[in-house]
Formats: sequence, C-alpha cells, structure tokens
Amino acid sequence: MSTDMRLALIASDTPQAQAAAHAMAGDHPWVPLEDADIVVVLGGDGFMLTVLHRMLDAGRVIPAYGLNHGTVGFMMNKARSAKHIAQRVAKATRMAVAPLEMIATTCSGEQSSFYAINEVSLLRETRQTAKIEISVNAKVRMAELACDGILLATPAGSTAYNLSANGPILPMGSGILALTPISPFRPRRWKGAIIKDTAEVEFRVLEPQKRPVAAVADQKEVRDIAHVRIAANREHQLTLMFDRHSSLDERIFAEQFQV
Repeated sequence: MSTDMRLALIASDTPQAQAAAHAMAGDHPWVPLEDADIVVVLGGDGFMLTVLHRMLDAGRVIPAYGLNHGTVGFMMNKARSAKHIAQRVAKATRMAVAPLEMIATTCSGEQSSFYAINEVSLLRETRQTAKIEISVNAKVRMAELACDGILLATPAGSTAYNLSANGPILPMGSGILALTPISPFRPRRWKGAIIKDTAEVEFRVLEPQKRPVAAVADQKEVRDIAHVRIAANREHQLTLMFDRHSSLDERIFAEQFQV
C-alpha cells in the first residue's frame, strides 16, 4: 500500500489519548475524516466502536487502524512510538468484520434498526425473569428460555460480554456466531449454541408487559421490546487494520489459552 494515502486522526477525550494525538500532530498531513482513505484511532476498544458506528451512521465506512490508549485493546495495535505512522499503516494487514443488524419492535409497535459490531443483547428490565422464544431461520428452536437475558455475538465481540457470560471464543473468519444465554433458569443446563453467520435469528418476548425486556446493539438500547430480528449485514462491512503478526485473530486465539 502507498504511504501517500490520506489519513485522518481521531482521539478519545482521555488525557492519555489526547496527549498522544498532540504528539502525533506533526507526524503526518492529517485530513478530516470525511476526506480520508483510512482513519487512525487513538483510544480503547470502546472508542474504536464509537468511531466505527459513527462511520456506519454516516454511510461512509473506511478502514480503521487503532493505537491502544485504553485498557484491553483487542481491536487496537500497540501504542509504541507512532513515528512513521504512514509506514506502519501501509504495512498493516486488513481484516473484514460484518456487523449485525438488529431490527427491534417495541410493544407499542415502534421499530428501530441499529448495527452491532460486538453483540446484540436482550436483558430483563425488572426483577422478573425474562421469558424469550428463540427462532433460527424462521424455525422455533426454543419455545421458552427463562433467563436474565441472551446475546448473539460476532467473533470480534466474542471476547467481550459473551466471554463473561461463559460463551465461546470465536476465531475471526470462522463464519459463525455465538448464541449465549445470560443466567439461564429454564432450561438450566442449556449453554447456548454456535450458528452460521448467514443465519437469521429472531427473539420473541413472552409476557412482555409482566416481564419487560430491553435490546442493546453495542451501545444503542431499545426498551420494552416485543420482537427482535438479527442478521449479518455484509453491505456495510467494516475493515480493521493490524500490524503484522499482531492481528485480532491471533489475539483471540491466544485468549483461549489464558489460565
């Protein structure tokens, strides 16, 4: 890749990221995001998600190269010296990520559509256990799951909320999604399922007035839902960039051997 590509620089509002942005200000002739070929993101995974969603909402998605100035940094590269940033970006490998599209319908009939890069979660709103019907490709697979919630995670998000709910870690490029219950009560022993990323998943909330449920697509929440439909949207595919030998795929693989 040529080193004369147009780069934008975006930093989170944390002191660490702002200091790094100030230090990098003269390292490249930065351009506004709307004019860039690639965006360099300074911050943590949460801020990277914010930038990716901002591009999805704007309808113009360009590759993103992150430098970790946050906590975990699964989506980011190591924030060593940022000198010659254009050369680092030019040598980086690219990884495609297809976001999930959530279409949520509330009990009042209102419909909302949001994208999720990590996961779509359904969560009970009150002390009452949620009761949810699960369908895959228009076929009911579980007539009633009593639980605190359930989530559908992508490989990119499988090490986040999904992992904390005892869901599986998914390799990038595996073509699968993790369907993981959150504190299941009945059936108590159900641990979830792994499904193809070409599948369409639907959740229907049972007794929604008595047992209200919220749906969350990454950072966007819809409350008092009756029905949710989720499918991968490849028309809005995202691209993450990683230094060679330091890809998200390798990090997810290494995470499976943590003790």
